Amino acid sequence: MIKQSFYATLSVFFGFVSGCFYTFGAAADHPNIVVILTDDQGYADISFNPDHPKEVSTPHMDALAEEGVFFSQAYTSGPVCSPTRAGIMLGQYQQRVGIYTAGDGGRGFDPEMSIFPSFLPDQYTSMAIGKWHLGLDNDYPELKWHAMNRGFDEAYKFMGRGGHDYFESKGVNGDDYAPIYRNKARILADEYEGYLTTRLTEEAVSFIDRQKEDPFFLYLAYNAVHTPAQAPREDIDFYKNKYPYLSDTRAILMAMLYHLDEGVGAVVNKLKAEGIWDKTLLIFLTDNGGAGAMEANNGSLRGFKQMLFEGGIRTPWIVSWPAKFPGGRSIDTPVISFDILPTVLDALGMEVDRALDGKSLLPLIEGAVQTHHAALHWDIAGPRKEWAVRQGDWKLFSSRGKQELYHLGKDPHEATDVIDLNPAKAKELLELHKKWKRDVEASSGK
Repeated sequence: MIKQSFYATLSVFFGFVSGCFYTFGAAADHPNIVVILTDDQGYADISFNPDHPKEVSTPHMDALAEEGVFFSQAYTSGPVCSPTRAGIMLGQYQQRVGIYTAGDGGRGFDPEMSIFPSFLPDQYTSMAIGKWHLGLDNDYPELKWHAMNRGFDEAYKFMGRGGHDYFESKGVNGDDYAPIYRNKARILADEYEGYLTTRLTEEAVSFIDRQKEDPFFLYLAYNAVHTPAQAPREDIDFYKNKYPYLSDTRAILMAMLYHLDEGVGAVVNKLKAEGIWDKTLLIFLTDNGGAGAMEANNGSLRGFKQMLFEGGIRTPWIVSWPAKFPGGRSIDTPVISFDILPTVLDALGMEVDRALDGKSLLPLIEGAVQTHHAALHWDIAGPRKEWAVRQGDWKLFSSRGKQELYHLGKDPHEATDVIDLNPAKAKELLELHKKWKRDVEASSGK
């Protein structure tokens, strides 16, 4: 059973590649590329996780995990929305373009800098659906941060700072108008109807239907289960009645998760119905750990969204490409969200003359290698001056100048700080992170 290896002992070292140029393999077929990114989904808010609470049921996500390859130690490059999204689009640490916080997502980064769809062959049609959070629309109608000015061919999305109302065209702060865009045209408030998670799913299914004869890239970035806590009343009542111990917030979250899981199922079923599932490379993950404010469940992991403990940066992660590799298995090697772009480029057999921090997952999946990144780094700056570095089983965490050291192989819950027993290891990791910090700051804006 795959689930038996879900919490297997961490036993491999993983590698950090910075400032190197990738040359990928020989020309490959042109698979469809689908990236499904959920928002603030708890690590145990997927029933494939054996530690999930009994109210959690995600049969479609579970089926995807059982058919694909599950990465049990997958990370996001940030503990909040925008940094992780920037890293995915760049294939790099987002700090290289000055993105450290969710607020940085409002200002975006160099609109002339190539991102994900710009690297794909010309025959690919790409669409961005859902949450963007890589620049606002304050310059409307110019929209220099809009996905279609960054290489995407189509879009159905919103450009707010993070959340969006699920029933109306407004953000999460009062009645501020937050339009949804169909391509570059704003959908007027009185023209929008439906539940947003369902609407995003419908747009994704429609895009697949239109593009099924030719290769495509679908970036489906759900805003569920991010605030505001909203779901159809009948679904909330269902969870309240079935699980009367649930708080109102948790019941709403479960209803939101239900629609999210239905969306994943609809997309996968459409790919299968059209006979293109086998030739589709699909990657599923969330953008950071579950949010405490929404009563998300991160299982035994410490912390929540906005933190650099494991509960803030670990994500359920599934990769499927039936034509190329078998599923039904789990890989325990640590990986990170900015590995997605290099994986796609590798799948396409493409060369790119750009320094990427990410590495293709395909050698891991194919069993050609057992190690990946030599070290992984996180840095969110701000008043807490919080950062972390992981090398092998060791993780050094720092907040407000105070450092803590954990051995994740022996203590995956980060319950016991062992810095006093291992000062040399702490110093080694501190120097490693300082070197990384100098490197990313030197490359900022380049």
